[in-house]
Amino acid sequence: MHADSAPSAALGHPTDWVATVRELGPRFAARAAAHDAHDSFVAGNYAEMRERRVFSAGVPAELGGGGASHRELCDVLRTLAHSCGSTALALAMHTHILASTVWRWRHAGAPVDAFLRRVAAEELILVTSGGSDFLAGSGVAEKVEGGYQITARKVFGSGSPSGHVFMTMAIYQDPVEGPTVLHFPVPLDAPGVKVADNWRTLGMRGTGSNDIVLERVFVPDTAIGARRPPGRWNTVFFVIYTIAFPLIYSAYLGVAEAARELAVREAGRRRDDPVVQATVGEMDNELAVARLTVGHMIDVADTDRIGPAETNEILIGRTLAGRATIRTVEKAMEVAGGSGFYRALGLERLFRDVQGARYHPLLEKPQTLYTGRFALGLDVNG
Repeated sequence: MHADSAPSAALGHPTDWVATVRELGPRFAARAAAHDAHDSFVAGNYAEMRERRVFSAGVPAELGGGGASHRELCDVLRTLAHSCGSTALALAMHTHILASTVWRWRHAGAPVDAFLRRVAAEELILVTSGGSDFLAGSGVAEKVEGGYQITARKVFGSGSPSGHVFMTMAIYQDPVEGPTVLHFPVPLDAPGVKVADNWRTLGMRGTGSNDIVLERVFVPDTAIGARRPPGRWNTVFFVIYTIAFPLIYSAYLGVAEAARELAVREAGRRRDDPVVQATVGEMDNELAVARLTVGHMIDVADTDRIGPAETNEILIGRTLAGRATIRTVEKAMEVAGGSGFYRALGLERLFRDVQGARYHPLLEKPQTLYTGRFALGLDVNG
């Protein structure tokens, strides 16, 4: 792990993290169109957030961090997305793995305090492959003396150009237990780790979600944080998904709110048109659904006990919030009229960015299967 340019520890931490990102917002907004146009990572935004210690905001104060609650972190991401959706979504990927680790430390007694202290002391930026690996996992872990050698290619490594630690997994063919998914961190500057430059997408173009290639990367036995059978829900994923989705979809909610603001402003000169009035009403209905759903997800995650029931509520919320944020921005395009088709307005970028809400697993079909099995009293693993 490296953090050679980590900011020095502050004597005190900001207590209003939303105000911090709101202050940064105008500069981020000014850069957003260029990052989108050139498929470039929001490196400058990351540098400014690191200088302001945003990446350790979620570490408990007693471990040297900013002490922000899960709810506060959701507000941070929602606010940040008004300025730059890519920055908010990339930060959400760091934040959700950090927040999941904090939950395990606080509520499950996980021995991760040294790791959290290091995140705070060095302002480490975390990158994860969890969404792309999901339950099955991917990659090969071969047992060697003192640990494992990992060979894999991971996709959707958001924030990878500025990342320090890659939180990922690989499958080990255990001679006793059979196929076993190992969870572990890898320093992004470790021998054998390569970050590709291949993030070329419809939207969220500034997230730097490049593939990460691992070529016989050594991971010591002591770094293995969890072991599980592939393809099955377990405590690790119940916690990750319950904590992660309110954060991730807070970012999409912020994108939808930004689109609504632009659309209402553009519609001002046509405000007396009943069709415009009705369409604005439809847009606000969709936005209300998104706000209520994300709010409910945040409430569900505010617990000291997480299992299949809480995960079910969150997964339903992920589907409903995804639908509602996308429909809000679709209605915003309709409200704005022809001007929304021009890049200069910025609305078409928000339209493209919000499409990312479709792709975070569980997707809608697997979610409805999980929810149906849970409602019928069946094992969610099938």
